[in-house]
Amino acid sequence: MPLKTTPYDSADYLRTEEDRAAYLAACMEEAPEDASFIAHALGIVARSRNMSQLARDTGLTREGLYKALSDSGNPSFDTVLKVVHALGYRLTMTPRKPVTRTKALKRATGKASRATAASTRGGGPRTRPA
Repeated sequence: MPLKTTPYDSADYLRTEEDRAAYLAACMEEAPEDASFIAHALGIVARSRNMSQLARDTGLTREGLYKALSDSGNPSFDTVLKVVHALGYRLTMTPRKPVTRTKALKRATGKASRATAASTRGGGPRTRPA
């Protein structure tokens, strides 16, 4: 008797919001610069929920979402933002190298002290006599 197999779909195993959040975090950690991989991961999370509801929430068609979030899709950044928002997530930006507090303070206070020194020397905006 031949062995019957079915295609593996990660969406079948993302049952809770915690599972989905952990999956997206793992994908971002694995390939943070691979836009198509991240878009496909969003598609998997979307399929694990309700694609029809997501289409209503984003104002996009269900078919368009399937196509854009497939492994061969190339969604616009606008589409990605709409999907992220509709799924209840938020994109945040963090520096790759953490900026140390002392460096940031030196830069900020250095700029402030230069501006203060210029204003006390009369280094403000110059006007021409009429």
